[in-house]
Amino acid sequence: MIQRIQSLWLLCAAAFDAVTFRFPFYRGDWTKDAVQGDIDLNAQTSIWFTILTIIAGALAFVTIFLFDNRKLQLRLSYLGIFMTIILLALYFMELQNFTTGTIAVWCIFYFAILGCFILAARGIWKDQKLIKSMDRFR
Repeated sequence: MIQRIQSLWLLCAAAFDAVTFRFPFYRGDWTKDAVQGDIDLNAQTSIWFTILTIIAGALAFVTIFLFDNRKLQLRLSYLGIFMTIILLALYFMELQNFTTGTIAVWCIFYFAILGCFILAARGIWKDQKLIKSMDRFR
């Protein structure tokens, strides 16, 4: 389970996902809902951000333990990639509500989640390819 590199990538994706609740993606002046001030845009800003972040983190963590079923593990990794892309698109759409601000250094965590899911899917795919080639030799 943990000996496989994709398990480590999925564990990193889950850890980075948990960190996004603490560190902001963007910091700036908010103009939506007549509330103004210095606001941090992170996973707790909106209910949709919170739900998608929790689901993506849980998906990464649960996928680690599905090492017996590589096809399902690969599909869930692809789902994690898709959900992370949707989450990043929502973050960039939410930037429209800010008048001024800067992208935080911590946004690297948000992109690292996507990278970890991609590397995990690649590792699962290579593992499945190796198993198929070994079955041909039997």
